Amino acid sequence: MTGRPFAPAGTALAAALAGCLLTLGTGCDQAPRDPAPRASTPADICTSLVSYWVKEALKGSSWAGLDWEQKGLSNEQYALHDEVLVAARAEERRAGRASAFALTDRETRRRCEAAKGATGSSENWRPPSEHGVPTSGSRPSPP
Repeated sequence: MTGRPFAPAGTALAAALAGCLLTLGTGCDQAPRDPAPRASTPADICTSLVSYWVKEALKGSSWAGLDWEQKGLSNEQYALHDEVLVAARAEERRAGRASAFALTDRETRRRCEAAKGATGSSENWRPPSEHGVPTSGSRPSPP
């Protein structure tokens, strides 16, 4: 025996239900709820993506070697990534990794907000209709 009093599995649930009954419904239906989720802005998404990948590069993660498409970045976001990474590496040499991570968060937020999320697509991407690729499923003959 451990010396602890016996507590049946439903004791906590029974106590909670009894508390609700004692308040005559005023407590049960007004239980604390999570606040409504805030919609992410393009700048929020940019900041999250870019700062994550800059920090992975600073840590030397094997995933840091992925290209911009594999990282889910737009061309603009990748340019921001490269700029912030240069600054973060300099900060890491000067003041350590924690300081570099803090700089990464600040600079990425500032730059993503200034660029309104930096969502510009790759300049080499075009809708299929602009490449002459038919949308009917057949492929054009080679020239």
